[in-house]
Amino acid sequence: MTAIALGLDFGTESVRAILVDATGRQRGLAAVDFKHGQITESLPGSSARLPPKFALQSPADWIDAAIAATRAAIKQAGIVSREIVGVGVDFTSCTMLPTTIEGTPLCELPKFADQPMAWPKLWKHHGAISQTERMNLIARDRNESFLKRYGGTIGLEWFFPKMLETIQCAPQVAGAAAVWIEAGDWFVWQLVGCDAAALTRSTCQAGYKAMWSATEGYPLSAYFEAVDSKLAEAIAHRLPGVMRSPGQSAGGVCAAMAERMGLAPGTPVSTAIIDAHSAVPGVGAADPGTMVMVMGTSSCHMLNATQFADVPGVAGVVEGGILPDLFGYETGQAAVGDAFAWLRNLLGLDSFDKLAEAAMKLPPGADGVLCMDWMNGCRTPLMDGALRGAFTGLSLDHGPEHLYLALMEASAMGLRWIVELLRDGGVPVDRFVATGGLPHHNHAFVEVYADVLGRPIEIHPSTQGPAVGAAVLGMCAAGSDVTGFASITEAAAAMAGGDAVASAIVHPRPERSDAYDSIYDQYRKLADHLRST
Repeated sequence: MTAIALGLDFGTESVRAILVDATGRQRGLAAVDFKHGQITESLPGSSARLPPKFALQSPADWIDAAIAATRAAIKQAGIVSREIVGVGVDFTSCTMLPTTIEGTPLCELPKFADQPMAWPKLWKHHGAISQTERMNLIARDRNESFLKRYGGTIGLEWFFPKMLETIQCAPQVAGAAAVWIEAGDWFVWQLVGCDAAALTRSTCQAGYKAMWSATEGYPLSAYFEAVDSKLAEAIAHRLPGVMRSPGQSAGGVCAAMAERMGLAPGTPVSTAIIDAHSAVPGVGAADPGTMVMVMGTSSCHMLNATQFADVPGVAGVVEGGILPDLFGYETGQAAVGDAFAWLRNLLGLDSFDKLAEAAMKLPPGADGVLCMDWMNGCRTPLMDGALRGAFTGLSLDHGPEHLYLALMEASAMGLRWIVELLRDGGVPVDRFVATGGLPHHNHAFVEVYADVLGRPIEIHPSTQGPAVGAAVLGMCAAGSDVTGFASITEAAAAMAGGDAVASAIVHPRPERSDAYDSIYDQYRKLADHLRST
């Protein structure tokens, strides 16, 4: 009997359940939308408007959708539960929440149901601006050592700024929180059903979103005391658990969750991984120097290297954070698919199909229209969620196709800036692999990326890179005695086809690539102007 692993991929709007066997054959796949999606306007059952920059989710949605997706994938595969040897989980990050000591989300308690701060804060929640500024100011004044691993900046979307936001803005909620936890770790906790002291915290999530390292742990308590004494107290006493790496077993599926999901009790569950990072094993890209670009609502770019480099503006460098024995570099762009959806809605379009054809007939530079892609702030390299985007150079002669091409170019030039930053810092970037839904559904977008970068881009055959990566980790959690795989790299090569030819390679067009050099200079000048105003 060939071993099969379940991968659960929690995105911004839905969860995907994929079943992959040890040979890389996809046996079943199902996706289920979250009932409440992104909670940005008002809390469920309430008419009161949420403040600007809020983005919340419902933990009950995660459980319900995962159950439905898992059962649907198992039914499609036509297998029985005992054939699934392991479960892997990837999750958006930093998505976090406060819970009771038993793991009940505070938002599910009647007295906190109408309190926004009691609900999980989605990765794109940008309410903690002042808290982030304070944490950065104090960290720089103290010359904290952890800053060098994060390009000198704590991110607005990270764990501790969001935690501090609740402490300062909703003290009654913070006071009731016995556990503060990443959503990926919380879901794994619910799967295995252990006591809080034994719950597993992911070194990937903690390393990239909570300033943790294997050598130093979390930042010093003296730093947190300088920021806020209540934050220091919560970190000291309300972060229970054991640190484990993705691929390591966090325990077995408890009887209650096994019954609900249609799994066998005791099935090993892997430590969670950040969704974008899961795409690296998911596409089998284990070589240093390969940038894996997960393109969706936002974009996250993962790169492994053999050495550590202090690169200002890089969102995180974690030893072993993506794959063992390598330094994992994470960079990202906060609005990609979101920005395209915004423009599509603004233009009143159902799709970009016809507009893409018109846009690609335009010359590089969209006849003078230049865009800055900061519609949701700038993640890398400026780490500033307060920045805003712009279109410039507009005239009455320009149409929707100009806006569309300019937005695609802006996104591509943002990535070019990131690549230059890494290379200037001594980190090799030699190969580009694209995954996620966007590259498969928007060929024009990838063409523009290749032109602006001046390098070929491989589109991996799978549209489910993160989900496959989660399945790889679930297989590893089952152990080599069960699977025959001695390492994550070995499992990824077999299950994700790391050596297989990509379904498409998009090559740059020299006549357009050359033109983008001067347009890129204009983009950087516009960035300098906008960040100074």
